[in-house]
Amino acid sequence: MARRSTKTPPPDDFEERILDIDVVDEMQGSFLEYAYSVIYSRALPDARDGMKPVHRRIVYQMNEMGLRPDRGYVKCARVVGEVMGKLHPHGDASIYDALVRMAQPFSMRLPLVDGHGNFGSLGNDDPPAAMRYTECRMADATSLMTESIDEDTVDFAPNYDGQEQEPLALPAAYPNLLVNGASGIAVGMATNMPPHNLGEVIAAARHLIRHPGADLETLMRHVPGPDLPTGGRIVGLSGVRDAYETGRGTFKIRATVAVETVTARRKGLVVTELPFSVGPEKVISKIKDMVGQKKLQGIADVKDLTDREHGLRLVIEIKNGFIPEAVLEQLYKLTPMEESFGINNVALVDGQPLTLGLKELLEVYLDHRFNVVRRRSEFRRGKKRDRLHLVEGLLVALVDIDEVIRLIRSSENAAQARERLMAHFSLSDVQTQYILDTPLRRLTKFDRIELEAERDRLKAEIAELTTILESDAELRKLVSSELAAVAKKFGTPRRTVLLESAGTPAPAASLQVADDPCRVLLSSTGLLARTVTGEPLPDEGRRAKHDVIVSSVAATARGEVGVVTSAGRLLRLSVIDLPQLPETAHAPNLSGGAQVSEFLSLEADETVVCLTGLEESSPGLALGTLQGVVKRVVPDFPSNKDELEVIALKEGDRIVGGVELRTGEEDLVFITSEAQLLRFQASQVRPQGRPAGGMAGVKLAEGAEVISFTAVDPAADAVVFTAAGSGGTLDDSVTTAKLTPFDQYPRKGRATGGVRCQRFLKGEDKLVFAWAGATPARAAQQNGSPSELPEIDPRRDGSGTPPPKPVAAVAGPVA
Repeated sequence: MARRSTKTPPPDDFEERILDIDVVDEMQGSFLEYAYSVIYSRALPDARDGMKPVHRRIVYQMNEMGLRPDRGYVKCARVVGEVMGKLHPHGDASIYDALVRMAQPFSMRLPLVDGHGNFGSLGNDDPPAAMRYTECRMADATSLMTESIDEDTVDFAPNYDGQEQEPLALPAAYPNLLVNGASGIAVGMATNMPPHNLGEVIAAARHLIRHPGADLETLMRHVPGPDLPTGGRIVGLSGVRDAYETGRGTFKIRATVAVETVTARRKGLVVTELPFSVGPEKVISKIKDMVGQKKLQGIADVKDLTDREHGLRLVIEIKNGFIPEAVLEQLYKLTPMEESFGINNVALVDGQPLTLGLKELLEVYLDHRFNVVRRRSEFRRGKKRDRLHLVEGLLVALVDIDEVIRLIRSSENAAQARERLMAHFSLSDVQTQYILDTPLRRLTKFDRIELEAERDRLKAEIAELTTILESDAELRKLVSSELAAVAKKFGTPRRTVLLESAGTPAPAASLQVADDPCRVLLSSTGLLARTVTGEPLPDEGRRAKHDVIVSSVAATARGEVGVVTSAGRLLRLSVIDLPQLPETAHAPNLSGGAQVSEFLSLEADETVVCLTGLEESSPGLALGTLQGVVKRVVPDFPSNKDELEVIALKEGDRIVGGVELRTGEEDLVFITSEAQLLRFQASQVRPQGRPAGGMAGVKLAEGAEVISFTAVDPAADAVVFTAAGSGGTLDDSVTTAKLTPFDQYPRKGRATGGVRCQRFLKGEDKLVFAWAGATPARAAQQNGSPSELPEIDPRRDGSGTPPPKPVAAVAGPVA
């Protein structure tokens, strides 16, 4: 069966017309139209308010919806629906993506949306929640973008269907394009602008208002470089200057990294800031790939310890024996911990895409702001003139209110009353209608006084607005003061550090720590560290916390040292595990050290007494105990044992002092709680093996105990410090202290009582602290803060003087 055609035949008078169009011309025209639409309506920001159409529409519609910072949150889906239905003829996904970015503090230097819910994470490692779950409202600073928009400050145009009006630019009370930056890809062009610091940008804008002819060098004193929301370090400023001059340039962003001791025996790189738009997951993934391919050495583990309380914290543990700084250079080279940012300042100026430098961007914004303030002033002056016109008319009526009432009562209707009032009082139609609409309760004497005050105020305000409109200097002054108020309210400190260069990277050959000579130091507060070299640390006279070194020993970076404890134990300590003091640190200052507890496991009542080398060639170790026992230990420390016993202590006894002898010719010094000092030659003590219990060192009176034991070179200039008191803690029990030359105390035989070293005053019954050693001596409080020693008293048995600050530790120069 034949199928009938359903096509309607053409009418008889139909004339077929076929147009021959060159496909090249058609494609060119269509492409240009599309390209213009993308450039102007989608991808590029306007240089005046720094916004693309989608961002401007979101902000404007939120303002129209009343979603101000002091109002409650609403679902983001509601905002997206309003924007899409009224202003933005595109998909909801693009609108929500733009809204999310405006709420991310790691994307915007001054966020424009106050988000409530999951708005994603740095680097988009975790995507934001769907818009049906998240909520939003305008941020505090966003109101500045739409401020006075209802005062005829900007032009409006019909929306896509002609049923709504939308602004072509927002009033923008601050330079949003520079502050928050922008990025977008159009057809044949793209823009990529970094964020800047609000306070710096406004300072440059205000300078340009005062000095329109300012050059770039002057402006860069206010805006030295970008200020990224994620902080970091910008390395190399030549590209930044090129961008500020020509609109195009490139710079490198590095993560902010600190070398810290992250475990008891291991250092690590702690990353607290990453390059702009780089997330921790991306860095971790790249590090693991590089380690797996054996292109990156020295990394033991990577942990992401980021949380809401502390922010970003990425810990990269370094294997022992590797230089953290050298590993960091490899990380910069091979991972996203260093990224390049290409500045391309392309923005729309009068509808045309232009590449702008810093000065041009500020000039376009300021011209826009001048125009906004001028139009606002004209609008406000017009409103105030209209109000003044009404007030003056009402005052005319109040002067002869009885006549006004008579004319109204005698009129046939409202129209006649209006005409008679206009003719009798020479009023305008608007004034007359206002009088007729005014209720009788406004015709009191008090209201007349109020109206006169309002009239005077309106005249003053109109005069002020007229001055602004007629004087360019006043207009500039007003714009500058408004910008200053914005900077004061919303300005924040700079987050990104600017560096001229990256410095000299560590060569690959020095990735591991060399076995160079060094010195291990122990402070009075229990901090351990090693120096850069084996050279003695200089004494520069400056004081800082933790600068009293109670023990030091020569070593090598890959060697070991011994730690002697009050329980008679010697514990091995790997030098490579200790934090290294920077070369620039004035000495002796262990502020960069780490607590002993991070390297050794000590009992509750066990303390570190001293450090010692483990070489068999040394003269040995001298120890003094609480009960007056002295021992010289034979340097026999087997390398296969991490813990050794260096003295057999009696019940209740413990080591109070220890020192590594250098020559064996030193004098050993005991100081007791009864203020007795015994000095004798170290040669009087026979060296003993580790299991031995030592021999009698000082003879103690009943109830007395040893509070200090040390060794002093008899050829050195030395002093003795003693502090007397009674009971309590060290800080509050000291009443008097004394400093005496060491040569005032004669040598006595071993196992004798010694000589008196301080006379007690009333209320004092014992020494609570004592020390003997070479000068110059340093003193510290219990927390490591510096303290001062008293003046030297030549009398060995004299009484002390009250110290200005508590003294908990004293030590001589670092050898």
